[in-house]
Amino acid sequence: MARPHPVLAPVSAPTTGADGSRGPEAAPGSGSGAGAGSKGSDVGSLARGGALNIAGAAISALAQLVVVAVITNAFSQDEAGILFAATSAFLLVGAVCELGTQTSLVYFIARFRSLGRTEWIGPLVRLALRPMVLFSAVLGVALFAAAPWVAEAMVHGDSGDGVTYLRVLAVFLPVMNLSAGSLAATQGFRRMRPAVLIENIGRPLAQLAAVGAVAAAGASGLIAVAWVGPYLPAAVLAVLAMVAMVRRTAPAGGAAPDVPPDLGRRFWSYALPRGLAGITQIMLQRMDILLVASMLGARDAAIYTAASRLRVVGQLANQAISQAVQPQLSEVLAHDDRRSANTLYQTATSWLMLANWPLFLLAVLFAEQLLRLFGQGYHDGAPVIVVLAVAMLLRAGTGMVEVVLMMAGKTTWNLANIVLALGVNVCVSVLLIPHIGIMGAALGNGAALLARNVVPLLQLRMKLGLHPFGRGSLAAAALAGVCFGAIPLVVRLTAGDGLPELAAAAAIGTAGYVAGCYLLRRPLRLDEAARSILRRGGRGGGGHGRGGRGGGRHRR
Repeated sequence: MARPHPVLAPVSAPTTGADGSRGPEAAPGSGSGAGAGSKGSDVGSLARGGALNIAGAAISALAQLVVVAVITNAFSQDEAGILFAATSAFLLVGAVCELGTQTSLVYFIARFRSLGRTEWIGPLVRLALRPMVLFSAVLGVALFAAAPWVAEAMVHGDSGDGVTYLRVLAVFLPVMNLSAGSLAATQGFRRMRPAVLIENIGRPLAQLAAVGAVAAAGASGLIAVAWVGPYLPAAVLAVLAMVAMVRRTAPAGGAAPDVPPDLGRRFWSYALPRGLAGITQIMLQRMDILLVASMLGARDAAIYTAASRLRVVGQLANQAISQAVQPQLSEVLAHDDRRSANTLYQTATSWLMLANWPLFLLAVLFAEQLLRLFGQGYHDGAPVIVVLAVAMLLRAGTGMVEVVLMMAGKTTWNLANIVLALGVNVCVSVLLIPHIGIMGAALGNGAALLARNVVPLLQLRMKLGLHPFGRGSLAAAALAGVCFGAIPLVVRLTAGDGLPELAAAAAIGTAGYVAGCYLLRRPLRLDEAARSILRRGGRGGGGHGRGGRGGGRHRR
């Protein structure tokens, strides 16, 4: 039997046993690649990519929030609920089409660059994107044809313009996935700028402008076109950026690269479990909306969607930092350097808490005021905000456990974890929604978030010796707890829970937060981040590596 190719082999469990007593260590002989001495450069590169991604995620989150607010204020709750259900179905089918290619492209491209096999990148990209786009087109045709039945099933009662919405969205399935796959390839090169500028800034702002124009005209029939249309220019720009990077990896003189004969098998054996995990993951994110729409109706779906937008803001912050850390984790784990991997994991966790905890703590205390953004009739969603905010606090505190598992090659573990969480979500939601309405969906989602973070956290600790807890996460928790938990609680108890009180609590908390971040800059590693950004902020976004032709072996 042929032995696994060393470049394609997954990360193994640590030789120190399951107790993790020695902690993550660099594997012998890995010093030339990603040894322990690279920790400073890893954190600096994470800072450059993470800072750019967080800026992009902030714009994207704000744009998406305003898009939902524009829709809920301009159209009736029934119209808004039908649109939200249709877009949820569209994103769910899109996840089915994706086949796990996005994370897999990041994983393999980063690995090939780290180990000096950049000539394999071009064949890999073609091997990944062609089947995915073709499959997306096939499912797009199927969704277009089945739109009447899907619309009837997804909304309890009158489905309104649901058929029209679904058919418009179906046309853009291959476009959306081509854009996402191309941008994933650029992230494998540790280039964050294309994804940030195209997906996090350009497309959401274009979507906001288009939705705003349609809402101002009162043309509800065109709202789906406005929502999905910006995927087309985004796909064109994404492909151009990806092609420019891949061309630089081609062998000199146009010679055919010596590609391993089992590259396709190994790529798809990694990608397909991730694809199943991606489907279940988007089901976790969108199934609650579909369950509410099908069991309670479009009005309740609109209220639940508005209340759950806070969760999306947290997911975007997670995505922003994980996009920066994914290729670096893949590189250091390719050399079995667990010490550097643990440093990246703990640093990313503390920064994720810094970004997320202020918003979620304020949401717990001032949920009703946040819902005023969406117009009249949405105050029933306040308990949903509280439940989801508590769950997202816990999720941020455990860090990006799923990303670390995937970058260690444990996609099957990740798939099992997400399937478990999906089962928890569906069971709890189906049991509770008929009795307590949208709160049942919120409790189901919260229970699923708990399951999908605790289980992989235990797996990482026991099997790979990695964990997110350190001085940085403790400092971030204490700082956010004081500035956006204790101080706003005192304001609410003494002055009230109105909008002026929310603004005052946020202002006081922000001032203390900025000062605290400066005082705690060393345990939070913000001093390294600032030096790194200032030193190389003008040299290509995203902290990409340097190397030979096409960004070959990453030089640390």
